Amino acid sequence: MDLLQDLLSARCSDPFGCLGLLPDSSGKGLNLTIWQPGAISVTVLNLADDKVLGEMERIDEAGLFRFSWPRRSKRFHYRIKIIFENHELIRVDPYQFIEATFTDLEHHTANLYKNQGANKVSVKINSKLTIDGTRFVVYAPAARSISVVGDFNAWDGRSHPMSSNGDGLWRLFIPDVGANQAYKYEIRARTGELLPHRTDPYARYIEQYPSFASLTWFDKPYQWQDDEWIRQVNVDHYERPMSIYEVHLGSWRRNENKPLTYLELKDQLVPYVKEMGYTHVELLPITEYPFDGSWGYQPVGLYAVTSRFGTPEEFKALIDAFHMAGIGVIMDWVPAHFPADSHGLGNFDGTSQYEYPDPKKGWHPEWNSHIYDFGKEHVVNYLISNAVYWLEEFHIDGLRVDAVASMLYLDYSREDGEWIPNVDGGNHNYEAIAFLRKLNETVYLNHPRCFTVAEESTAFPGVSKPTYMNGLGFGFKWNMGWMNDSLDYISKDPVYRKHHHGEITFSMVYSFDEQFVLPLSHDEVVHGKGSLITKMPGDSWQKFANLRAYTSFMFTHPGKKLNFMGNEIAQGQEWSHERSIDWHLLEVEQHKGQQTLTRDLNHLYQNEPALQLDHSGHGFEWICHDDGTNSIISFLRKDKTNTEILLVVTNFTPVPHNIYRLGVPVEGEFDVIFNSDAGIYTGSDYPISSKYEVNNEASHSKAFSINMQIPPLATVILKWRPKTSA
Repeated sequence: MDLLQDLLSARCSDPFGCLGLLPDSSGKGLNLTIWQPGAISVTVLNLADDKVLGEMERIDEAGLFRFSWPRRSKRFHYRIKIIFENHELIRVDPYQFIEATFTDLEHHTANLYKNQGANKVSVKINSKLTIDGTRFVVYAPAARSISVVGDFNAWDGRSHPMSSNGDGLWRLFIPDVGANQAYKYEIRARTGELLPHRTDPYARYIEQYPSFASLTWFDKPYQWQDDEWIRQVNVDHYERPMSIYEVHLGSWRRNENKPLTYLELKDQLVPYVKEMGYTHVELLPITEYPFDGSWGYQPVGLYAVTSRFGTPEEFKALIDAFHMAGIGVIMDWVPAHFPADSHGLGNFDGTSQYEYPDPKKGWHPEWNSHIYDFGKEHVVNYLISNAVYWLEEFHIDGLRVDAVASMLYLDYSREDGEWIPNVDGGNHNYEAIAFLRKLNETVYLNHPRCFTVAEESTAFPGVSKPTYMNGLGFGFKWNMGWMNDSLDYISKDPVYRKHHHGEITFSMVYSFDEQFVLPLSHDEVVHGKGSLITKMPGDSWQKFANLRAYTSFMFTHPGKKLNFMGNEIAQGQEWSHERSIDWHLLEVEQHKGQQTLTRDLNHLYQNEPALQLDHSGHGFEWICHDDGTNSIISFLRKDKTNTEILLVVTNFTPVPHNIYRLGVPVEGEFDVIFNSDAGIYTGSDYPISSKYEVNNEASHSKAFSINMQIPPLATVILKWRPKTSA
């Protein structure tokens, strides 16, 4: 009776102990027990030849059937033919495959995705017969019982109870369940409460609203074409140019107000990024998320590429195309928190398996989301395995880790009394710090061609220092200080900039403390902040001139570069995920000029070695940082050997200078190779010489100097040519 009640109410936690072939009461024979609610009759067939072995006896009207096996020595596999009121079904009973259910495929913690979730399994019956099916594995140690529900069993939680051997993992191999079958987990908590159906934490593909069902999506053999790219295992990312185009795939460009698919993006986005001269593209989160307005930063399916734009194979084709075009792919990755959607990870098995149980530590008040419990081994393994999944299975080149500051500090976005101190009474989350170090060690040890980037907004020490130096081990860190100071400075009317000159020069005090990326990201052009062009003061001409000078200053400042889509065309509206970039603006010459300037700067960055040494103080030298009166800054950029030298001059006011003396450390000549005020960019084309001879008059603590013209609101780049002998 207990068995029947457990099966009837979907509470069965040990189906292999009561279903399938088991010893009979005498201990000398075998009984086959089948649980099939709604069946009128069940016939047993030999799996090998479909020979009828006999009719099963109904032992309970609820759907329990039993059959005395012919002889114990004839323990072979079987099918069952089930007659319902309006149809019949022949299927292979899963409860005869205990070995296939409990044989783990992969034990390595970095490759858990190869074992957990839904994986294709083939069971060899004999030399001529193999049974294919899906093995489901889910971690839920506090569950009383779990069933797989899906299209293949009419979402009936009584049909396929899973089994656990006490390690917290629930498993079941179900024959004949193939690819593209919708499923979820029906979990009954230890208290007996039946929880909402859960999406598989390791699902490779998830349907959109309203079902949010997981799909049995087995990685199909994709014929990668990027072997040459992947073989670049000894790349020094620090000494190579890195100009990143940050993209939200759903709103970069739309077709009849619908997002482009991965394949359409392959044909349109890849050539655009290539033409514009970017070295990398960074994708806002593409792991599955339920709410469009989160832009992907509230993910539910970390192992599933969002099905909004196509299939996993089509996403691989997009990445492949980027690589063949010589462009790296960075993925925004969100291991800090997850949303409270009922089909997600929150209270997964009736307890806080993935989040900290105390809301003072496990609930993010600003984002209304759960915080991962970095003190749990299975959570750390889940996240690190996910990082490895994207690097290995999708050839992702870099992970930009979102919201690192929120992970490091227990009091992040909390008032006094709203957070729990660490064991030393401080506000550092030691568990999160340990997780981040393990993450970076795993990535750099096993995937030397890849790198990680931290979105970290505080002065936490050593974010991009190796873990053996007590750092967090990231490859790069976003330079939020530079971003905030420079945007605050450039948004001021030029007449007031002389009073804030330190804002534009202060970043050089710490520019080499970390390996920095200079970000002008999506966060700066949303939520009422306006677009970059609207931040600029003055009339229309001055706005564009300011933006050109500022963009050029960014490209010459030490650090890798990141620009959000739309910045390159001086997007007028602030960004919205619901509409495309305003590509029609390119019909206006000022917007086209900004695009041309961005393209030329990208190519200049890739072609000039002096700009590429942007991670070391050896590549930078101030000429003049204290001319606040004129709001002019000037500095040198150099390569390792000091044989390539660029002089950069930026005038942050609309006042031109016909004669402006600048000290230089070398004799020879400086040729103008870039001028943001040029007519091709819709600048004023203020007349300046194309080259300047170095004279022997000392200036700015340098032995030599040049006298040059400086255009209004402009950045000019000059390249040194040594003095040639007569």
